[in-house]
Amino acid sequence: MLNVMVWVWLGVTALAAFVEAVTLTLVSVWCVVGGLTAVFAAYFGASVPAQLLLFIGVSILTAAIVRPLAKKYADPHKVATNADRLLGMAAKVTEDIDNARPSGAVYVDGKTWTARSADGEAIPAGETVEIERMEGVKLIVRARAAVPAV
Repeated sequence: MLNVMVWVWLGVTALAAFVEAVTLTLVSVWCVVGGLTAVFAAYFGASVPAQLLLFIGVSILTAAIVRPLAKKYADPHKVATNADRLLGMAAKVTEDIDNARPSGAVYVDGKTWTARSADGEAIPAGETVEIERMEGVKLIVRARAAVPAV
């Protein structure tokens, strides 16, 4: 007959797997791995405190190692768009960029976009800027450093 703790840990593992399957939020999947570790520890006769420490330690370790990677590749809020290709590109300022007014526009990739300065400094029309990020339909830009004459 199997040790009672084997059944307890199997129950904990099954509950964690059920919660993960229902929520799909990467919250309890780590406890599944920790629970399986505790099942094996109980099966091979480890003490209950050792089983508990293994469960907690392996769950935390698994979360610390895998969660950042999982969030990077499975972030449900990040929606890639074709506009992402604009990031890092150079754009021509067509309307003075002044965050205080607020005003500003740039021309890039055949389109005119509303623009704001990343560092808050005003950028006059005619300057070349680099697109740093997007916020909604606005491009956040930074003045390009002048290339020194040789």
